[in-house]
Amino acid sequence: MPRHTSDTPAAPAPTYEDALAELERLVQRMEDGQMPLDQMLGSYQRGAELLELCRARLAAVEAQVKVLEDGQLKTWAAPEA
Repeated sequence: MPRHTSDTPAAPAPTYEDALAELERLVQRMEDGQMPLDQMLGSYQRGAELLELCRARLAAVEAQVKVLEDGQLKTWAAPEA
């Protein structure tokens, strides 16, 4: 039996900032303790997806920085205020 696929294109992945904001909102709602169990499970799963997306984006940026610095990883120093 063939799989039924939708003709609707997948929604674009959220930006790092959007994913992080959504993750923070989910964590806050879960910590409040007012969420039904079934919804909490779904929120946990969504949070895991968002966390993986954020980690992957950070790893990609780190790899790009390494390339830009010609293979010499330099220590990050925050600018002085």
